Amino acid sequence: MNAFSKQVLAWYAKFGRKNLPWQKKKTLYSVWLSEIMCQQTQVATVIPYFERFMQRFPDIQTLAAASQDEVLHLWTGLGYYARGRNLHKAAQQIRDQHNGQFPTQFEDVVALPGIGRSTAGAILSSVLNQPYAILDGNVKRVLTRYFALSGWTGKKAIETQLWALAESLTPQDKVADYNQVMMDLGAMVCTRTKPKCELCPVAQDCKAHALHRELDFPTKKPKKKIPEKQAYFIVFRKEEAVWLEQRPSVGLWGGLWCFPQVETHMQDYIAQSVTNPALISTQVGISFKHTFSHFHLYITPVVVSLTPQVHLKVENQLAEQDKGRWYALDQSAKLGLAAPMLKIINELRENDIIRKVTPHHGEVKR
Repeated sequence: MNAFSKQVLAWYAKFGRKNLPWQKKKTLYSVWLSEIMCQQTQVATVIPYFERFMQRFPDIQTLAAASQDEVLHLWTGLGYYARGRNLHKAAQQIRDQHNGQFPTQFEDVVALPGIGRSTAGAILSSVLNQPYAILDGNVKRVLTRYFALSGWTGKKAIETQLWALAESLTPQDKVADYNQVMMDLGAMVCTRTKPKCELCPVAQDCKAHALHRELDFPTKKPKKKIPEKQAYFIVFRKEEAVWLEQRPSVGLWGGLWCFPQVETHMQDYIAQSVTNPALISTQVGISFKHTFSHFHLYITPVVVSLTPQVHLKVENQLAEQDKGRWYALDQSAKLGLAAPMLKIINELRENDIIRKVTPHHGEVKR
């Protein structure tokens, strides 16, 4: 075993995280779930979602048998919803192709939807101690600083170098502990903005630390101005229910339930959507910002109150396809809702949005 591995493993024995929910009674299923949830999401945020998910779906068979709506409902608020969709697809693939048992061969694991090389290695090393390296964001940060490796880690050439380094340092035994300590060091010590070098077990050999350039690594992604977009979300409301439509399975908020969205000509869309425009009242709410990885979306909720005599022209057609439904505000249906939609619904439940809205006259300013 190399000196680096020995030093970090000694640190793990004293200070590493050993009581996370998925570390207790480890199974391939629970560790897989935790790895998917922890992608681009902090552990503290993940824990309550993980616990609720395991309570509802204690095994692969239960998850595979569930509807996508229920899976995404429990994912609501965690973000990056493709992870939830892929998790559900993978569970069904495991049920159909692996007799409901999570595979133990690397090639079979990496072939599952939503699982890449690092995630497959993390699962198999954590539960079965198979000797696979990992390379998540935490590990990249530790290695780029330790070796003072310049270059954006999103570039293929830099990633190839990092994989070679990760594999050269990963020991053949105690792989589960080693991979966990690499994640722990990145999350707890070698942090993004305020690294605690005085607590690091390998600081004496860290090249970035020797150069006093810890914050220069990893090299930041070349900056691009994040574009801004605007959209109206039309909240058709009939008494204490609102109209929701399911988004296509791919694309933004894929498979989630949302209010109809329009970018322009909001009033024209509303007039063309209902059977009797003269009997509706329209109120425009305060805009708010929702940030995606590649753009900012300024959302303006527009509440359109319908009388019993008014109907949506697409209502029957979408309801028959199970792509549209009236959602009662006084109950918690198990639907996957995009986070901004849940925000609007909660404000409707508390009547906050009604107090905030004003009659629409001309363009809305944010």
